[in-house]
Amino acid sequence: MISPFLRQIFLTIAAVLILASPVRMAAAQAPAPEQVQAPVSGIVAEQRPAIDALKKQIADFEQKKDKADTDAALADLRLNLEGTAKKLLELGVSFRPRITEINSRLEQLGPPPAQGQPPEAQVVTDERMRLTTEKAEINAVLGETEDLLIQVNKTIDSIVDARRELFADTLSQRVNINYSLGSEIVDAYGQELQTMNQLVSSWWRFVVSFKWQSMLAAAFFAAVAALVLLIGGQRTLGHLYLRDAAVESPSYLSRLAVAFWSTLMRSLTVVVFLATTYVFLGYFNVLRPDIASLFYMLFCVIGIVYFVHALAQAVICPGAPNWRLVRVAPRPGRILMVLITATATITGLDYIADTINQIAASPLSLTVAKSLVATVLVGLLIIAMALLKPLEDEETGKIKPWPRAMRIFLYTIGLVPIIAALLGYIGFARFVSQQIVINGAVIVTMYLGFLTARAVSDENALAGTKLGRAVQARFGMDETMLDQLGLVASIVINVFVVLFGIPIILLLWGFQWSEMSAWFLTIATGFQIGSVNISLVAIAIGILLFALFYFFTRWFQGWLDNRVMARGKLDSGVRNSIRTAVGYLGLGIAGVIGVSAAGINLSSLALVAGGLSLGIGFGMQAIVSNFVSGLILLAERPFKVGDWIETGGVGGIVKKISVRATEVETFQRQSLIIPNSSFINGSVGNWTHRNKLGRVDIPIAVSHKVDPRRVHAILMDIARGHPLVLKNPEPFVAFKAIVNSAMEFEMRVHLADLSNSGTVQNDIRFTLIDRFEEEGIEIPHPQQDVNLQIDDAEAIIKLLTNRVKSELAAETKKLRS
Repeated sequence: MISPFLRQIFLTIAAVLILASPVRMAAAQAPAPEQVQAPVSGIVAEQRPAIDALKKQIADFEQKKDKADTDAALADLRLNLEGTAKKLLELGVSFRPRITEINSRLEQLGPPPAQGQPPEAQVVTDERMRLTTEKAEINAVLGETEDLLIQVNKTIDSIVDARRELFADTLSQRVNINYSLGSEIVDAYGQELQTMNQLVSSWWRFVVSFKWQSMLAAAFFAAVAALVLLIGGQRTLGHLYLRDAAVESPSYLSRLAVAFWSTLMRSLTVVVFLATTYVFLGYFNVLRPDIASLFYMLFCVIGIVYFVHALAQAVICPGAPNWRLVRVAPRPGRILMVLITATATITGLDYIADTINQIAASPLSLTVAKSLVATVLVGLLIIAMALLKPLEDEETGKIKPWPRAMRIFLYTIGLVPIIAALLGYIGFARFVSQQIVINGAVIVTMYLGFLTARAVSDENALAGTKLGRAVQARFGMDETMLDQLGLVASIVINVFVVLFGIPIILLLWGFQWSEMSAWFLTIATGFQIGSVNISLVAIAIGILLFALFYFFTRWFQGWLDNRVMARGKLDSGVRNSIRTAVGYLGLGIAGVIGVSAAGINLSSLALVAGGLSLGIGFGMQAIVSNFVSGLILLAERPFKVGDWIETGGVGGIVKKISVRATEVETFQRQSLIIPNSSFINGSVGNWTHRNKLGRVDIPIAVSHKVDPRRVHAILMDIARGHPLVLKNPEPFVAFKAIVNSAMEFEMRVHLADLSNSGTVQNDIRFTLIDRFEEEGIEIPHPQQDVNLQIDDAEAIIKLLTNRVKSELAAETKKLRS
């Protein structure tokens, strides 16, 4: 519960505004209110009706607290009391300007003259007395406000305790089950059916006689609303949840998206139809209060059961095995769907039975019997799911049971409500069974949403879907931008799932919608941590203003460069400098506006800037240089994480860019930490700056005996035949040079991804060896001419003869041994 946090906030503010106010500081000097016989001052007279109204409100709330017997009533009462406490604080704040004026005026008048000094003017004495009296009156009012605030906080504490006790009593209360009262329960059930039949029949006769047109109008408008959502959803979001029968092996992301969005859209259609029907029936005064509560619960149960059924069908997909998320065999999958839907149906019927109990004032024995039967049936159905063997082995296709941990979990949650109900703890058993069914469905849906978000954020995941291809074709995005769009979509899906799922879970756990609305407003409008006030609305506004001014700066940069400076025939260097300066200036202004709108105190930033400037003067120039260089790298993005760069004779892949240094991993897996100033002050080569497209040059040398045109044709054929070589730009073979031993060629091919250059070069060289061997083309080896003088010929022949003789003698000796 969040009440201790709110209560602490109220007490802190009260202490600051009331106890520490100038009124309290001067309270000792002010005479007691009962000793001053003067008319009530203006501001006190103005606020007195509001204070009296709040006192009456507090008294009424305390009477309602004693009569409240439901958690919803107590929660609403607590919110009303918190609103009253806030008004009391606002009243205390409203007196502060007047107190400041009184203190300032009293300081100007000074203290009264001591004995023996000349008396002061009567006008001054009267003025001092009037101001002192008014201060005493305000003091008395503020003391009364403080007492009321303490009373409100005590009442809030008692409401929190009452809600906790009510919840504990509901779960821990034990009912003595008398199984010998079967006939009485049957009679009570018959009487209840008769009572409900009379109520429903009388209402139906009234509708047929007087309200049949309103009934048809409500049904018509509800059907129109549901059809609009259904048809509009299929046209706009149909590609997200409609299964394509032509796809034999859909990706996991496609299956996840279809399961999540099909469950959501189908359930929303049914919920919109039911909710619209209920609203229009109430608007046309068709429903009596008792029938209205019955219809409300009936529609809620229908919506929940349909949601659980749609979710099970989306996950299991017995009719489309290629779209299933879990490898469940078709026949066990259908049985599992029936069991899940039956569990949700019985839980919903238990809710309806509880509503009928309240309408018909059924006896306790019948209420207990209904809850006992419902909880036992739910437990038995869950045990039946545990006994089922639904999983299908991926390799052999054999049917196998649930994993051991899953079976133990199912047995546990199935036996707990059965045992609790048989022992008489009906409230606990009902709570457990209801939470298992409804919370389980919500959690599974949220889990599917999180899985979808994670799958969307994977590299090249969005490009493999129909939506991604359509967006790419429509807006001309490259793969990198599409991956970034996938990350944004992942964040949006996660936020949507959290905002959709968490409130539902809190509602199911007993929290009231009014409570959650108050928490959301508190978080959104501002909450305090220490001395820092955090407001999500202010932060969101700050981010929005920063984004608007940033994009305005980018637009202004382009307009200034293309429309103004281009016509002025300015030098390109001057234009680039002005454009860059305008960009940094606009970015700074956008940052200041965003920070101010977010509620961050700029004086604290000024202190930080002063400390940094002092540190720079004491030897932090290198650190600051790297820091500023890092900011420039992050803003200009000459390279990004994943780029292949070369600088200072070192090449590698960028792994991380921080504000001080950049981590580069070489192709030998060595991590280099390079200061950012090295990139700003030196030249950097980026192979993948705009994209990964690049050219690979492969040198080849052939013999002079071969026709060079034939070699050129073979090389072009090899280049064009490789699957990773782009057709546009077309491969090119250059006849570079004719040297002493060979003719030199160079094959130039373009690749879509330079990271494949090693593979492409290997493939082409292997193909070259094979083709040259088939064509009889000689690859020359290095040659060297040796010139011998005739005078040395006899000595060389003699040396060679002696060497041959020695080698023959050694071989003969080796053979004999």
